[in-house]
Amino acid sequence: MNYTLELIKKAILDKGYVWFNDDENKSYDVNIIGVRNVATGSEVTNLFDDTITLAYKEYGVWKFHQWGATTEPGKKGMLQGKAAGGVAFLVPGQYRRSHSIGLHQGKYEALRQVGNLKLYRDGNKDLEFDKDKITECSNCGVNIHMAGDDSTFVENWSEGCQVFKRKKDFLQFMDIIRKARLAHGNIFSYTLLESSDIFAEHKAVGEKKDEVRKAAKKPAAKKK
Repeated sequence: MNYTLELIKKAILDKGYVWFNDDENKSYDVNIIGVRNVATGSEVTNLFDDTITLAYKEYGVWKFHQWGATTEPGKKGMLQGKAAGGVAFLVPGQYRRSHSIGLHQGKYEALRQVGNLKLYRDGNKDLEFDKDKITECSNCGVNIHMAGDDSTFVENWSEGCQVFKRKKDFLQFMDIIRKARLAHGNIFSYTLLESSDIFAEHKAVGEKKDEVRKAAKKPAAKKK
């Protein structure tokens, strides 16, 4: 999925969220924005089919990056996750002052959750994302981190976290985030959009796929 700075900014402003313009001209006033691909419907695809974008000014010039990622758990996470109340995945929204640089699982620097987030909880292990249960949590470890060198399947890389598909992309992201820390301090906001916020037709595409899957699961009518 390809996005542009203009498309992302418009979606942010249309939803009434804050867009960081670097009004003080310090550079690296970052807009960290994930985009969940809703054209796949509610199925657990187990693929890195979402996007994390980063927009900021560098010495007065706007910069924009986008990287393959997942904003949802994978198959193994959904089936084997042991979190109380079910496996978590982030509710779309803007979360101000939600993350800071710290160690992910004590291993390497990433963006660690430090603020309150809204999470869907899904515990029925049917490999479809259910959105009827929402909780809030400020210390659930919903971090922004990386998978492997170039991971193909999500599996349990995410059980709520926002996860980069490729290590090299994450390292590039963190280089910019460290510069942002120097300019603005070690606190960051994260926004999660849905792809239908940008491409309106994605909602209908996803809903149609869900209808087809549900129809396929219905038992065949018995012959008389």
